[in-house]
Amino acid sequence: MSITRRQLLTALLAGGLSPELLALGLPADGFAAHAPELAPLRGLAGQDLAADRTVIEGRLPPGLRGTLFRNGPGLMSRGEERYRHWFDGDGFVQAWSLADGQARHQGRFVQTEKFRAEQAAGRFLLPAFGTAIPAQRPVRGPDSLNVANTSVLLQGDALYALWEGGSAYALDPKTLQTRGVKTWAPELRGMPFSAHPKVAPDGTVWNFGSYNGRLVVYEIDAAGAIKRHALLDVRSPAMLHDFAVSQHHLVFLLAPIGMDAAALRAGSSMIDAMRWAGEQPTRVLVVDKADFTRCRIFEMPAAQVFHFGNAWDDGGVLRVDYVQSAALPEFNQAAQQIMRGERTSRDVSTPRVLEIDLARGRLSVAQRSEAVEFPVVDPRVVTQRHRFVWYPTAIDTGPRWGFNGLMRLDIESGARERFSFGADTVVEEHVMVPRPGSMREGEGWLVGTGYDVRRQRSFLSVFDALRLSDGPIGRAWLPYWVPYGFHGRFYVA
Repeated sequence: MSITRRQLLTALLAGGLSPELLALGLPADGFAAHAPELAPLRGLAGQDLAADRTVIEGRLPPGLRGTLFRNGPGLMSRGEERYRHWFDGDGFVQAWSLADGQARHQGRFVQTEKFRAEQAAGRFLLPAFGTAIPAQRPVRGPDSLNVANTSVLLQGDALYALWEGGSAYALDPKTLQTRGVKTWAPELRGMPFSAHPKVAPDGTVWNFGSYNGRLVVYEIDAAGAIKRHALLDVRSPAMLHDFAVSQHHLVFLLAPIGMDAAALRAGSSMIDAMRWAGEQPTRVLVVDKADFTRCRIFEMPAAQVFHFGNAWDDGGVLRVDYVQSAALPEFNQAAQQIMRGERTSRDVSTPRVLEIDLARGRLSVAQRSEAVEFPVVDPRVVTQRHRFVWYPTAIDTGPRWGFNGLMRLDIESGARERFSFGADTVVEEHVMVPRPGSMREGEGWLVGTGYDVRRQRSFLSVFDALRLSDGPIGRAWLPYWVPYGFHGRFYVA
């Protein structure tokens, strides 16, 4: 039997999940960082951070002016309890502001309804995605559980902190102060707005959400006004994190993930109650952007996909660039291990390109073997044919967890370019920033963050996006470390 997220909330509202059966989080001292690279996963205690000046190693290009906003789980423990899953932590949004060869940093927790209540109480009060905690205050809908911890989107004068299970939270982009929940239209109040919106070169934003076991899709103009939305008559899996957008289509890979209602009632968290049906296919949903009612579904072998690079239409063939991860049970086991400070086996997420012959209904997949994640393309080619994809990658890391290098893949020739920071660095997502006035794909910088295990400090690094092997042009070092994050975007000043 499966259960939707909406049904879970209904059960919580009705008191249908027995609090005495719910497994609490880990003890607060349940994080034993025998692996020093995992230290940032201890999280912060809810405090904000700021550094007006950073130490610059090398140089920051004078033409690189703007802000890298990043988001991720920042608070992992309260009182004597600790979250069991990395996805549970409260959102901590950072701003790296670059100008005149210098960098400033600030980080603030998103003041969600949940965060404010638990800060005041000094303990967990509400269930989390991967940690079953008895609800000790009313759960009125998805936003009662919203942690706003996954990504960001800047539109107009608002920066949005995003989480796939609920509404976007609006922040002041200059101060990172929280303004409140964003409602795109009255009829969309409380509807989930995923953490992976796609921004086309003309500024149009495409996004989706999972609602009551179905998909809602959004088209938003460059000014931030909702243009269209629709609830698709398509069954959504229990977890759907990302999608791809081409010139003419929206593409979803719907993995065979269900929800065990009996496990939920017996006290499991949502993530532990998810069931992977590896013998079932992954459904490939293709939606016509011009007419949301025109949907086609294809099938491919079971695959878990968290992140897409891009998609483009090539005549009658739709091509989709993505990273295939480990199946959900293995992935979640690893996400729980690192929350205990334990190393995991090497991530097996690898680059793929899916080709969908729309006329013949045929699918084929080209795959590579590099360990990568968090794919990005030049923002000027989103929805269009691209040549390059950039990723964090693992290069001779030994037993250490995480990525320690960067890779640029040429999907036309198959050539790759890589750079390794060495075993004592953990590399996070880097985004591609076009050089002002440039026209050619890839002309610009790769900008992102990392953590130096020996120094116990976090940094921002800047590369020439087409010359990764030369190493970073410059790095800006913080006088402190920050928790590992998930996703970010760079906005030019």
